[in-house]
Amino acid sequence: QVQLVESGGGLVQPGGSLRLSCAASGSTVDYRDIGWFRQAPGKEREGVSRISSSGGRTYYADSVKGRFTISRDNAKKTVYLQMNSLKPEDTAVYYCARAYIGRSSYSLSPGDFGSWGQGTQVTVSS
Repeated sequence: QVQLVESGGGLVQPGGSLRLSCAASGSTVDYRDIGWFRQAPGKEREGVSRISSSGGRTYYADSVKGRFTISRDNAKKTVYLQMNSLKPEDTAVYYCARAYIGRSSYSLSPGDFGSWGQGTQVTVSS
């Protein structure tokens, strides 16, 4: 069983930055693709970014391209999401999750991921 724990959320002004962390723990931690997702009040959960097990491939939703950067440190079993130039519309609860084996290698669909963390709130407001 693998558990994912997100951290790093908070309140930030528009144009500001935050770095989210997703730490893995459990009896069996293998290096799978990890995705970051977000869910704003009244909206469906949406994919934000994805990183391959080695870190060599990354994918981003159009809404965050050029502003967010995903990375991972497998030695620390942690995936990061650096968020710059934050906008009010980035306000949401952010979640990380592990990709299911055998699904598309570039999918950002929440249905292709499991082992969800509890989420961390990001609020962008002046």
